[in-house]
Amino acid sequence: MNLAETPLRSAAGTADPAAAPSPTDAAAERSASAAPAAPAVADPFGDAEGGKRWRQVLVWTLAGLLLLAASGGVYTWRSHRAAAQTGAYVTTPVKRGNLVLNVTANGTLQPTRAVNIGSELSGTVSRVLVDINDQVRKGQVLVELDTAKLNDQIVRSRAALAAARAAVAVAQATQSEARTALARLEEVARLSDGKVPSRAEMDTGRATLARADANVLNAKAAVDSAQAALSTDMTNLARASIRAPIDGVVLSRSVDPGNAVAASLQAVTLFQLAEDLHHLRLLVNVDEADVGAVRLGQTAMFTVSAYANRPYPATITRVAYGSTITDNVVTYVAYLDVDNADLTLRPGMTATATIRAAQRDHVLLIPNSALRFAPRDGGKAGSGGIVASLMPRLPARAPRQAGVANGGGQTQRQVWVLRGDTPQAITVQLGISDGRNTEVSGDAIQEGMQVITDQRAAAQ
Repeated sequence: MNLAETPLRSAAGTADPAAAPSPTDAAAERSASAAPAAPAVADPFGDAEGGKRWRQVLVWTLAGLLLLAASGGVYTWRSHRAAAQTGAYVTTPVKRGNLVLNVTANGTLQPTRAVNIGSELSGTVSRVLVDINDQVRKGQVLVELDTAKLNDQIVRSRAALAAARAAVAVAQATQSEARTALARLEEVARLSDGKVPSRAEMDTGRATLARADANVLNAKAAVDSAQAALSTDMTNLARASIRAPIDGVVLSRSVDPGNAVAASLQAVTLFQLAEDLHHLRLLVNVDEADVGAVRLGQTAMFTVSAYANRPYPATITRVAYGSTITDNVVTYVAYLDVDNADLTLRPGMTATATIRAAQRDHVLLIPNSALRFAPRDGGKAGSGGIVASLMPRLPARAPRQAGVANGGGQTQRQVWVLRGDTPQAITVQLGISDGRNTEVSGDAIQEGMQVITDQRAAAQ
């Protein structure tokens, strides 16, 4: 309460009418007291309209700054989110080195020449003169059959031959008699001027001579037949002693004394001989996908279970054109020559061969995983402006990696390299591959480039 506005009161508490101010003085006092309580604020723009515009500019400026701050935050969040979804790239530098293309195939060792020995005759085995692992020479007797029946047959054949020869003598005598009789009849006819003998007698004499000539020829043919039969029996007797057809070693034996041998359309195998075990042949089955790289004269190394840590050298001498189909798998037989000077290898051993099909020296190499790689976002993650970052996008599909053969017969493929933080696709020409690394060439690829082989999983 203002003191100027407080009326004076008497000691008894009543107002003094003489001391009360006039209405004019009261108004003046109220104006004076009200002036310092509400001072006037000066307008910086000089008027009320300018103040309104200043407030509008201030509001829009603050709103713009807030929008920019929000956009930056969203862009940063989208970038971090895209980076988290994309993950880090795993790279490997392009290097120079040597590359060898090997073809692996399995097979068995065989003798360079193996012969199965059988018998053309039926009979009983009387003696067996060799056993397994024996060295034999060509013409050496291996088995003897019982020859009692064969000897009897020879005696019979010789008797038949003697009878045939005797028949020839009889026929020749009859021929001579018929010839003499006919000559006498012709002489009588000449002396009698054809009056005697009669024509019938002359015809009979000529027919008798012709029959005698035929009987001589028949008897001689019988002699030839008997001679052939005797020769056959002599051959059978000789074959009762079964001999080695080649020099070699006995690999197997399936006969013993006392066994009965029955000859049939297919001879029974009694022995198996190998010509020379110092030289063997390895037959391997090459898959149809690898046979195109296998050539004559290529070298190979193989191992057998008996000497797992010892590699043996071999050389390809033949690649068969005929195929073998087993369980729908097509393979081709390759023949490799093997030196077995120390006789450590044996026929029938299973071998695993590694054929050196091709070799490249000092070429650019990349891992095979680089050929299979494609970025999950197609190499465009994190690209675009603020508006693009705020727009929803469908998941990108990785492009298919396909090989394209160029005019030179090489295959072109697309690989991805990392330039800075961005993956970039380049085209290269492929060479040979050993299953882990592949030879590449081309203007776009250089030694030291970082090829992408994998993309780490996105952070959760």
